[in-house]
Amino acid sequence: MNTPQLSVVIPVYNEEEGLQTLFDRLYPALDQLGISYEIVFINDGSRDRSAAILREQFQLRPDVTRVVLFNGNFGQHMAILAGFEHTRGRRVVTLDADLQNPPEEIAKLLAKMDEGYDYIGSIRRQRNDSWWRHVASRAMNNLRERITRIKMTDQGCMLRAYDRNIIDAINSCQEVNTFVPALAYTFARNPAEVVVEHEERAVGESKYSLYSLIRLNFDLMTGFSVVPLQWFSMVGIAVSLLSGCLVVLLIVRRLVVGPEVEGVFTLFAIAFFLIGITLFGIGMLGEYIGRIYQQVRHRPRYLIQAVLDRSRD
Repeated sequence: MNTPQLSVVIPVYNEEEGLQTLFDRLYPALDQLGISYEIVFINDGSRDRSAAILREQFQLRPDVTRVVLFNGNFGQHMAILAGFEHTRGRRVVTLDADLQNPPEEIAKLLAKMDEGYDYIGSIRRQRNDSWWRHVASRAMNNLRERITRIKMTDQGCMLRAYDRNIIDAINSCQEVNTFVPALAYTFARNPAEVVVEHEERAVGESKYSLYSLIRLNFDLMTGFSVVPLQWFSMVGIAVSLLSGCLVVLLIVRRLVVGPEVEGVFTLFAIAFFLIGITLFGIGMLGEYIGRIYQQVRHRPRYLIQAVLDRSRD
């Protein structure tokens, strides 16, 4: 088959209310590019009619539409990885199905790639999210950059473009948990970012809760850096030195002044503080061990129920 110039990967999870609007804007936007393209939808175990609607769309436009149907919910990043494995395009663009990133902005990313860049991230011009998502995203971005040295101004924006070489490198990885944009950044030779428009979600609700965002950033930090462990080691050394000085001080005071009864609660407070640090360190260590445990089991990252592809007929 001829290799399309562009592949668009779109994960779908419970988006039945907005899919038709997506189709009405996406296909005309890609047709206006004047290049050959394909669209790869990945249904991530939707519990509504999303899978049926994708089947219908495949029947309407089988020339440029491909659909990967998961047999369960494996998460957005696993859906993107599955989409990457089923793409053929020289360039690949990822896009959310909720239209918060307008499909018309794809042309802007491709124009930037024409300047010689192999990975294009995007920055939302004006985010129409709740205030806590703004605060949480900014805090996570700063923490992630300090730990991983990966510079992504807006890591939450799914609209991104990848050169074929980067897609092939990502497909060769067998990590159970990963953060796709960061993984691509590590492989990119010449990355860049562009500012894109951002629209408010018209229907449905965000699939990312505060817990999901925290989990995602744990995957990012533990998957690309051992700095958290090194930080905790340094904290442990500092706390140990301070604790040792405190013990010496209390022994000297006991010998000189006598037993201290009034300071019992102070000792309790110090003990609770040290216990808290210890528990945090155990949790951080457990995060890394958990990733190792998931990796060594060699379980499949996702299971595909069916692939709708005209070339397979």
